Amino acid sequence: MPKNAFYAQSGGVTAVINASACGVIETARNHPDKIGKIYAGRNGIIGALSEDLIDTSLESDAAIAALRHTPAGAFGSCRYKLKGLDKNKVEYERLMEVFKAHNIGYFFYNGGGDSADTCHKVSQLSETMGFPIQAIHVPKTVDNDLPITDNCPGFGSVAKYIAVSTREASFDVASMAKTSTKVFVIEVMGRHAGWIAAAGGLASSADMEIPIVILFPEVPFAEDRFLDLVKAKVNRHGYCTVVVSEGVRNPDGKFLAEAGGKDAFGHSQLGGVGPIIASLI
Repeated sequence: MPKNAFYAQSGGVTAVINASACGVIETARNHPDKIGKIYAGRNGIIGALSEDLIDTSLESDAAIAALRHTPAGAFGSCRYKLKGLDKNKVEYERLMEVFKAHNIGYFFYNGGGDSADTCHKVSQLSETMGFPIQAIHVPKTVDNDLPITDNCPGFGSVAKYIAVSTREASFDVASMAKTSTKVFVIEVMGRHAGWIAAAGGLASSADMEIPIVILFPEVPFAEDRFLDLVKAKVNRHGYCTVVVSEGVRNPDGKFLAEAGGKDAFGHSQLGGVGPIIASLI
């Protein structure tokens, strides 16, 4: 009998994460000689730990195909970090116990960088505990920053959103700039990668030039140069829009908006760089 598969969604959901779920489930259904049932974990990896599994074989082909156009996370997502095997062996043993009980031989984890890390740990665990599992990471993140990945499916959705939002906000500012606000600041995601910030530049086009300044996390922030550039654009166009990535850093490498704490995955918590940039202006 072929081994079954476990699929789960992780991290912040994107407009297309369910399309990836559809792709995994439909492809598995096309190869019944290789993969048996596909179980989806309710609320990500937590569904595996709590043995809360959804048997997708009970769903019709039409219902699975509808996932392509379904927003949010159909099976529920989570932000949950599996610690190293040396720090939490009991949790991993529970994971293997559930996988063995349901004859799981394939592990598909749909998420971003931290989800890829979880996938890697499960792969290592299966070897350590002598229960072979093929662990496969399904890319998702809007940040478009996963190594060895040509393109993250979620990026297109956020690129469109940021481009449209930047253009509409710019129109609003332009219409009031004579007697009111002259500079609009929009803060976007991107701790280390500036793909999302770059998408703000799509708001300007050959037929509609919009004065935009983009601040990337990859480029050290130079305050004087930035303020001179904003002033020059306001003098020329009457207004200016600033797209700033949350991960913008000082020349010394410190985040402009670092709040001092850490999130569940050990990342620095950023306190909002938008107001900081606005106050400088």
